[in-house]
Amino acid sequence: VQLQASGGGLVQTGGSLRLSCAASEINVSSTSMTWYRQAPGKERELVARITRSGSTYNADFVKGRFTLSRDIAKNTVFLQMNMLEPEDKAVYYCNGQNCWGQGTQVTVSS
Repeated sequence: VQLQASGGGLVQTGGSLRLSCAASEINVSSTSMTWYRQAPGKERELVARITRSGSTYNADFVKGRFTLSRDIAKNTVFLQMNMLEPEDKAVYYCNGQNCWGQGTQVTVSS
């Protein structure tokens, strides 16, 4: 299983980014896919999850700012992040079937 995460970058407070997680050897519609993040000096934490049925779950700190979706034809999961805050700075990882992507860095300047 390979998960290729991309889309991170540097944005100003209030900006937006869309992260992508392209999967190979698994079907993103047949398993739960989850985004996690890890800030410097902190533990990795769950950000959002989409289940096999397409239901989504967001961590409380998302507060309606992030939207998780998937494109079955592209076998890719997306995390649209709006109204970014400096506290959102972290490396973001996707996970599926207990496999991890390589992570993509998100930095938010104040």
